Amino acid sequence: MQDFIQWTLKAIRDEGPLMSWMEERRVEWTPLLASRLKFLLEGRAFITISDEERRWFEIYLLKKMNHSKSIRPFLPFFSLRSLYPSLDEIETNEQKQLLKDMLSLAFPNGYLFFYIGKSLDKYANLAKSDEDSYMWLFDEQAQNSFTLSSSDENLDIKLISLCKIFDKSIDAALFAKVIL
Repeated sequence: MQDFIQWTLKAIRDEGPLMSWMEERRVEWTPLLASRLKFLLEGRAFITISDEERRWFEIYLLKKMNHSKSIRPFLPFFSLRSLYPSLDEIETNEQKQLLKDMLSLAFPNGYLFFYIGKSLDKYANLAKSDEDSYMWLFDEQAQNSFTLSSSDENLDIKLISLCKIFDKSIDAALFAKVIL
């Protein structure tokens, strides 16, 4: 079994030059991801949500996590929009709490929000209100987030690269290749 930060460095380097930007950022990436992978191993569901501009990526991520040709078991990754189609109508704190109550009933092992998008989006506020959330947040540093710049011309490429590393990290954790 290998130390997770060393394993991450090797995985980043294996991805080639498109991922070189991540080498220096692995120190902020790895501890947060390791803590969230522990939640996944405990059986918590990952409830994904994105801002409207990154909706394509949310769909991509969900397909990647439970690809039919994968060698691992299916994992509890769900779209919040699929679980609650009236999501756009939620405005008040009371409605947000009712949504969280529904998710607690639906996922008795627990859940966490996995948010991808701009920090000022209303869905970002939903994720920020939960202390266990995992966020790939644009233009703001916040607790439990990995920060990216929304003005980065390579943002889409970086998101896809992060998804690859995220997916490989899940495999490494599930198959006991790393110490979290």
